[in-house]
Amino acid sequence: MEHDFIYLDQEENDLLCEIEAGDWIQKPLSTQERQTYQGHAKYTKALQEKRQTTIRFSVSDLATIKARSKEMGIGYQNLIQALVHNYAIGKIKLEV
Repeated sequence: MEHDFIYLDQEENDLLCEIEAGDWIQKPLSTQERQTYQGHAKYTKALQEKRQTTIRFSVSDLATIKARSKEMGIGYQNLIQALVHNYAIGKIKLEV
């Protein structure tokens, strides 16, 4: 069986060494640290929310998208959402 190696940065490696040596002491977060992390968590969660929008398509384009989504066995809105997402993260390129 092959070994999977986990590469740690310096901070992670130092923390692991402290834990393994029994030197690590848990300390509570300060109020400021807690608020900072809560803010980061709220922002991250907000990025995952979905927002309704309106897009105008030509009748023929929408018919084609609906037909292709039916062939794929998914809803046409899910297909459009997947296309937009893949474009947003750089998986597909748009040439005009």
